[in-house]
Amino acid sequence: MARGSRANVFGRKSRAEREIPWQDEAEPAWEKEGAPSFEVRRLGMVVGGSLSKGLTVKLDPGAVIEGVAVGRYVVVQGRRRRFFGIITDVALDSTNPMMEKSPPDVSDPFIAQVISGTGAFGKINVSVQLVLEEGASEPKPAKTIPAHFAPVYNATQEDVEMVFGSEKEPGKFYIGEPLDMEGIRMVVDMERLAERSSGVFGKSGTGKTFLTRLLLSGLLRDDVATCLVFDMHNEYGWEAEAEGGRRIKGLRQLFGDRVAIFTLDPDSANRRQIKYDSAVQIPLSAIEPDDLVTLQSLLGISEAGINAAYTIHNVWKKEWLERFLRFDKADVDLLVEEYNQHPGALSALQRKLSFLTRLPFFRPEVKEDSVRRMLEHLLNRRSVILEFGRFGRSLEAYIVVANYITRRIHEEYVRRKEAAEGGFGEEPPQLVIVIEEAHKFLDPAIARQTIFGVIAREMRKYNVTLLVVDQRPSGIDDEVMSQIATRITCLLDNEADIRAVLSGVSGAGALRDILAHLDTRQQALILGHAVPMPVVIKVREYGTPEFYASLNARERISAEDAGALLWGTEEDDEFFA
Repeated sequence: MARGSRANVFGRKSRAEREIPWQDEAEPAWEKEGAPSFEVRRLGMVVGGSLSKGLTVKLDPGAVIEGVAVGRYVVVQGRRRRFFGIITDVALDSTNPMMEKSPPDVSDPFIAQVISGTGAFGKINVSVQLVLEEGASEPKPAKTIPAHFAPVYNATQEDVEMVFGSEKEPGKFYIGEPLDMEGIRMVVDMERLAERSSGVFGKSGTGKTFLTRLLLSGLLRDDVATCLVFDMHNEYGWEAEAEGGRRIKGLRQLFGDRVAIFTLDPDSANRRQIKYDSAVQIPLSAIEPDDLVTLQSLLGISEAGINAAYTIHNVWKKEWLERFLRFDKADVDLLVEEYNQHPGALSALQRKLSFLTRLPFFRPEVKEDSVRRMLEHLLNRRSVILEFGRFGRSLEAYIVVANYITRRIHEEYVRRKEAAEGGFGEEPPQLVIVIEEAHKFLDPAIARQTIFGVIAREMRKYNVTLLVVDQRPSGIDDEVMSQIATRITCLLDNEADIRAVLSGVSGAGALRDILAHLDTRQQALILGHAVPMPVVIKVREYGTPEFYASLNARERISAEDAGALLWGTEEDDEFFA
């Protein structure tokens, strides 16, 4: 059959095609050499619908309904506009309701052929997202819909690139393929991803870590932002384990000296033969009550206990925590008699904070300001990955360390940003802070008090944004969630979590159905600031030769470098001897 022919699979034009003269003008004049033929690309025609509820599309007789999947992109060709939409539902229908009660005998191939596509047919629902006006170069949000009988086509690579851009453009990173559209490459705008806070959500085992590692690779490849990663399970720095026990390169191997590895557990790093830049030590004298507020719900600290911490800090200043963790009867009497503290509240607070004494990286005195060293790397556009080693199993340790470091780096960014606005110095580079178990930092009871809640609400005011990774988005404060501008969501099976991810999103009902049909692995729904319209993707594979080549990854480090486990000073060697 000639390319561009109007004949359907039965060799004749349909009645609708004969009666719509303007369809000839809308026929695929925009097809390029090498694109699929018109017959292959065409799915059907619009027969009803609305902007709010989506278009109803009757599939052509030649369209195989089993090959039409929720999440696929389609193009609707109007008279003067081209509409871009996403399939949100697939259904069966018939012209005669009695067909359901008394199905015809389809054992006869002739009867089956006559009925299929005419008396019985498939329908799809299409949510219209964008529209390209005649003569325009970029699509805009759809505020109208095409007329009856407008033809509907499968989207091509050209169509997808017209909406999302091409991976050849700076800052556009290939993230995967649209669902059921094999070979079509989907990109995310990494600059838009970094300029406002974003989130990766999904139940355990759906591939959130691999997806996050992909996004970080995209940010670093084009130098869009520097990243501070609180690596709870040692999965981002040097290497990680994929399915089947295969070892894959981490960000340090991929980007070399552009990534620094810090560790809270040198022993763990040495056992794994990880080459790190510095071992983190935190002085107890630097801890403030604000650093412990995030532990309130996790440890069950009462308001009286938090208020007691602030009082003790006012009394003993920098020595407050070290002295409080070992306070004696005289100290208790002082706090009770002179500062009106309840002895029971003091005892409970000390008991709940005693875990700090079991963490070796908390020291009365330290030889190096680890936060200052991290900050120097970040200001020099060198990303930092903080590995927790065996302490990643302690959620309390993860929370207090992440909060402590982030508060101080954010304070310095605020100071430098305000100085730059006054003409004194340069602005700090864009920083993306990655935290896992985000709902523990952004719980509604404490989100307004924690530094992470502050950063989320600031919306890049001081060049700092968050990339939160979480399996319980319903545990995140609603106000903070509303500031998560780009949401990348793997499978969720909890209704509250689904509502949280789709809160404030136009067309949430249709997207909810798409989200509910994702596979358990390597599929995700992306929506928000970094993409012009929602997209369901099969996430690209991380750790393949093709992936490494796309990043211009350097070769594996030399054997000599691999043998040098520490980049620390002689003092560090002596300290951990």
